[in-house]
Amino acid sequence: MSKIVVKNVFKKFNHQVVLNDINLELTSGHIYGLAGINGSGKTVLMKCICGLSTPTQGCIEIDDKKIGKDIDFPESIGVLIETPGFIEHYSALDNMLSLASIKNKTGKEEVIALLDRVGLDPYEKKRVKKYSLGMRQKLGIAMSLLDKPDIVILDEPFNALDKKSVINVKNIILQLKEENRLVIISSHDGSLLEEITDKIYEIEEGKIVE
Repeated sequence: MSKIVVKNVFKKFNHQVVLNDINLELTSGHIYGLAGINGSGKTVLMKCICGLSTPTQGCIEIDDKKIGKDIDFPESIGVLIETPGFIEHYSALDNMLSLASIKNKTGKEEVIALLDRVGLDPYEKKRVKKYSLGMRQKLGIAMSLLDKPDIVILDEPFNALDKKSVINVKNIILQLKEENRLVIISSHDGSLLEEITDKIYEIEEGKIVE
């Protein structure tokens, strides 16, 4: 069971306010959507929750532990934000196995099943540098699900996917809810968020607009 509490979070870059007094309480077993135009603050908020960016003011707690004080990063989190980092001359399977070797919690057969689940051929020898945008997106999603994290954050996960892949990823996200994970997703497509989320937070100019 995971819980994220965002308390009075502000984020400034120079004199520009990107997040303006954000307050949220998120719990396991739910899918939360962040909606808003590019530059509204969605991605910055996600980075703050992940510990990849530090709020200028306020705090974020994961299971009662403050990010940047008690812990640097959430202990069990999978993230897809902006452009994932791949080892370009590796195949998808080799990329996944390399990442899996860090914690050594997920075996090769589970990695193969995960690649198949997102719609990639685990035995494809093609190097990632030759992948289409859609294939790279699927690999990024697979990486975010490695080691079965309690919290999953997906920034625009449907980008560059065809209709069949969008349906598949929606089903994967709904399955995460069934597994009692805490899921946060952003999308510029409000109808997609409405289909799969329990609650949508609209962000405009760094503020949450109910």
